[in-house]
Amino acid sequence: MKLYRTKSAVLLEHERQGYVLPETNLDMLLAREDLPEHLLGRIASLPTVAEVPTDGPFLAPIGTQEVWAAGVTYFRSRAARMEESKTAGGGDFYDRVYHAERPELFFKSTASRVAGHGGKVAIRSDAKWSVPEPELVLLCSPGGRITGYTIGNDMSSRDIEGENPLYLPQAKVYNRSCALGPCILVREEPLSSSTSIAIEILRENTSVFRGATTLDNLKRDPRTLVEYLYRDNVFPSGCFLLTGTGIVPPDAFTLQPSDEIRISIEEIGTLTNVVG
Repeated sequence: MKLYRTKSAVLLEHERQGYVLPETNLDMLLAREDLPEHLLGRIASLPTVAEVPTDGPFLAPIGTQEVWAAGVTYFRSRAARMEESKTAGGGDFYDRVYHAERPELFFKSTASRVAGHGGKVAIRSDAKWSVPEPELVLLCSPGGRITGYTIGNDMSSRDIEGENPLYLPQAKVYNRSCALGPCILVREEPLSSSTSIAIEILRENTSVFRGATTLDNLKRDPRTLVEYLYRDNVFPSGCFLLTGTGIVPPDAFTLQPSDEIRISIEEIGTLTNVVG
């Protein structure tokens, strides 16, 4: 099942049939511990639509949930962080994070700062080296159950983070530094470790970067990431957790205004955003 949020409705897609949910606010829905079972049980009573317009545009599928992120969860991310911060003494720092039992977790965004599918993401005005980071995102219930999955773009200022690891919040947290969508894949079973994540960046309709990885390159178990996030933390409406990136463009690459970013994850779809 997939949940889409438009300006006028919340739509549910199941077995190629579209349904209209009466909810105008996603908080109570996404906070359900039994979200997959709940939606399946309601399908018979929901009004139908001819089809869900999967090309969007869609609002970000979020209510008032917080968005958190995990870092250095792929070897490629470890290597990139070590390279960008080596002159600041951060190389050993990120190697230790990668191999430590405790994951790196940080606050990424509030709902008001999140762009949806077809929306605009931003690069910091004081950054010179900016990249998108394609990530699998977990929808977590208030009780810490993973009830769904979506696609995330963790926009990052590599030069700012590379100056000093303590600058991470400025490199990662700013207006429109995060995008989620196009939908939430609601399911009980975890995604297969062979699930592919791919990104393509277009500049003036020409592809300037492509990359791909699979979930079996994710060093951390998603359930472990959630368990650490929920230690001494409370999320009354649930939360979203980005699980890290295994795709980083080469060091010579930086985003430019009007670049189009396409991130695809098998079974979920494609999240498209423009830098603006």
